[in-house]
Amino acid sequence: MEHIRQAFNRFAQDYDAQRDYIIPEMRQYYGTAVWVMETAAPKPAILDVGAGTGLLSAFLLEKFPDAHLTLMDISENMLDEAKKRFATRPDTEYVICDYSRSELGGPYDLVCSALSIHHLSPEDKRRLFERICLALKPGGMFVNADQADGETPYFRQRYLDYWNDFLRSGPLTEAQHAEILKRRDTLDRNEKLSVQLTWLKEAGFSDVDIVYKNRTFIVTVARRR
Repeated sequence: MEHIRQAFNRFAQDYDAQRDYIIPEMRQYYGTAVWVMETAAPKPAILDVGAGTGLLSAFLLEKFPDAHLTLMDISENMLDEAKKRFATRPDTEYVICDYSRSELGGPYDLVCSALSIHHLSPEDKRRLFERICLALKPGGMFVNADQADGETPYFRQRYLDYWNDFLRSGPLTEAQHAEILKRRDTLDRNEKLSVQLTWLKEAGFSDVDIVYKNRTFIVTVARRR
C-alpha cells in the first residue's frame, strides 16, 4: 500500500479539479451512491473508507447534514484536502491508516467508499467486505462507488476503449492524460462485478444489488442483516 500512499500524496491538490474529466457521468455516478444510502438514524454515524479529499462525503452531507462523519484514508495529503473542505464542520474525524489492515471502528449506520477499494488485492477486497459488514449496525448499509473489470476480455477492452475516448474528449493536457493512464495501469486492480457481488453475499450482507453501472464504473449496495 505504500506505493498507493505515495501516488495519492503526489496529486492530492489536483484530485477534485480533474474528477469531471476522468469519471464519465461523474455527477450521476456520485448522485446514485448518495440516493441509495438510507438510514432512520437522525444523526447517523458514517464511515467513508478511502475518503480521499472527502468528495463523496460532501455530497452525502447534503442528505445527512447532522451525521457524525469518519473519513479514513492512507494518504495524509488527501485527508489534508478533506480537512480544508470540512474546516468549519463539527462531528468530523480523520483517520490516516491502511484501511485494508487497520481497525474500522464502529458500529456505523452507513459505510461508503468511492474509487478506492479497487486498488486492493482480491483477497484484501474480500476480507474488507467482511470487516465492513461487522462494523455496521444491524440493518446498516454499505455503498461502494467503484470500478469493476469486464466479465470477459472482450468487454474489458470495450470498457477501456470507452474510457480512453472520454479522457481524450476533455480538456486534460497530454501530460495529465499520460499520468492518468500510468496511474490506471499501475494502481488499478479491478475485479469482476459478479465476483464482487458474490463476496458481499458471502460476507453476510443481505439485499445485495447493483444500482448503477456505466461500463467500468459501478455502484453496489449491501445491507447487513
